[in-house]
Amino acid sequence: MIVLQVSHVKKSYDTVDVLHDASLIVRDGDKVGLVGGNGAGKSTLIQIVTGEEHADAGQVTRREDVSIGYVSQFIDPPANATVYGFVAEARAQLQEMERQLREFEQQMAKPSVYEDPARFEQVSRAYDTLSRQFTDAGGYAWQTDIRRVLAGLRFPVDMHERPISALSGGQKTRLSLARLLASQPTLLVLDEPTNYLDTDTLTWLEQFLKAYTGSILVVSHDRYFLDEVTNQTVELEAGVTTSYVGNYARYIEQKMEQRLQRAKQFAQQQEEIAKLETFIAKNIVRASTTKRAQSRRKMLERMDRIEQPGGDLPQVLLSFTAARPSGRDVLYVDQLSIGYDGHTLAKDVSFRLERGMRLAILGPNGIGKSTLLKTILGQNAPLGGTFTFGQHVQVGYYDQEQSDLDMSKTVLSHVWDEHPGMDRTTVRSALAQFLFRNTDVDKPIAGLSGGERSRLNLCRLMLQRANTLFMDEPTNHLDIPSKEALETALVAYDGTLLFISHDRYFIDAIATHVGVLSADGLTMYIGNYSDYREKLAENERLAQIEAEEAAHQGKSHVEKQTRTGDEEALAASTNARRRIRSSDVRKAEETVARWENIVGECEHRLAQIAEALSEAAQAQDVEQIYTLEAERETVEKQHQEALDAWEQASLAYEEIRQQADLEA
Repeated sequence: MIVLQVSHVKKSYDTVDVLHDASLIVRDGDKVGLVGGNGAGKSTLIQIVTGEEHADAGQVTRREDVSIGYVSQFIDPPANATVYGFVAEARAQLQEMERQLREFEQQMAKPSVYEDPARFEQVSRAYDTLSRQFTDAGGYAWQTDIRRVLAGLRFPVDMHERPISALSGGQKTRLSLARLLASQPTLLVLDEPTNYLDTDTLTWLEQFLKAYTGSILVVSHDRYFLDEVTNQTVELEAGVTTSYVGNYARYIEQKMEQRLQRAKQFAQQQEEIAKLETFIAKNIVRASTTKRAQSRRKMLERMDRIEQPGGDLPQVLLSFTAARPSGRDVLYVDQLSIGYDGHTLAKDVSFRLERGMRLAILGPNGIGKSTLLKTILGQNAPLGGTFTFGQHVQVGYYDQEQSDLDMSKTVLSHVWDEHPGMDRTTVRSALAQFLFRNTDVDKPIAGLSGGERSRLNLCRLMLQRANTLFMDEPTNHLDIPSKEALETALVAYDGTLLFISHDRYFIDAIATHVGVLSADGLTMYIGNYSDYREKLAENERLAQIEAEEAAHQGKSHVEKQTRTGDEEALAASTNARRRIRSSDVRKAEETVARWENIVGECEHRLAQIAEALSEAAQAQDVEQIYTLEAERETVEKQHQEALDAWEQASLAYEEIRQQADLEA
């Protein structure tokens, strides 16, 4: 059944057409990815779908019972709310229904009501109707749902009562997303939901959305995310939409197939046209063949001509080259501690960077990835340890915060001031490679979009011709074609790269090594992101095998512990700790699952009690109402206790899993 239908929508701003002919259909259970370059009009189409903007022409039809949930990229929650309270507001209707149910129960227990049959029947009917609505809406699970979403988006229990005013910008964005997910609308509309999420949180979000029973319409430049979540793709290009079945990878395949087929059809038709024109030219003046030539001319005039397939839209043209190569050893970091204002974020960070390596730094938000780069670059003072650059190392730095841009300058003057030895034509040519053409070069930097500033910084980085690049989230604000251009350039780059990114597709294409930063150091893995995930999965499998073997070797384990001598005792203790650490991961996971089952059982029993209360109210059985009400209070208490235990078990599991990953 159709949830949303957009038909031939048009939208202009100041006589500039943004949407020329936009159409899409979302059905029950569809997960649709909306893709296109920066400025293509994706956000405009989303705002029209959600009712924030009105179309100039065309039609948007929503099914009557559809609820649409939407949070823009830049929402700012009220500062006077707490983390939990703000997300809980998404289920305010259920909370109000629950309050009314308790009020009806109290009324039915009053002598003045149950001794008045007409009044009792009125209240009991209202209670029965509301109780069924509450149960059908998942009323007994709303607290569990909120806690699960908060846990998945990295808001642990100890943050639930924290005021929103104390959160960072990225945390506020994640909290807005948490509230949206907790609201569980029929149609979930997401605009760049992966911003400010680390790789572990992205994985959780993907699993949540894949299991989501409603429909989804999502705008994203994260190709990995689109491949995991979506089953349909709508491309918006030059104001016109084209729909494809499948995720992003399948969309690319279909688009290429269609382009090749179109080019083949165009070539075949051009060949046919050339033959007809040749025949007409040769035979039109001959009396014996003029009628046939005239027939061919009419055929040519009636022909439905295929347009020549157009090329791609203008693309960023990147090429990183080094003025001179560095030595083989580029960077050596030894026992480095990083942080700020005396607060240590990570310690004992050690790694070696050799010429040609492309090292991706991963880790949860706030662990100090950007601080690590800034410390090595000398922008932050180290709290301990050392780092040493090799010979002839020239570092170029891409700052995700774009803090070194002079907002008072224009695009052209900024680049020219940094490279005064270049002539105007050379500077303009370089900027043209990054789509700054004609009057674009005279734009003030203060008026540039995030994507334009990113392209400008990439241009500046390219012109440095450094042999070592430090890049902090280089794909932020870039559309997919620009990301692909950057990937191609970095793969061809013969220098060394140290970069931070949450874009797993980008990491897969670029990285030769992955380093996972934690509070206790950096763990190195050979290969790209997929290789890293495969290694983690292998470690988990080995941990499970070790745990199973340990369970069958209890006797030998006891015998080992009885050996005499300090060295033997120490060896046994170390081995025991290793096995316990491996088995603890599985045990902690089982504990989480056990409490989750108990929570579910409580919610199921609460639903049963609600149904029994409705029946008792209809039967005017006051004694049964009292009994069920008492049981409800008991089960609600058990439910809350189980929720608390589940939260604590989840926190413990995360800590153990992270520690096991570090020690693997």
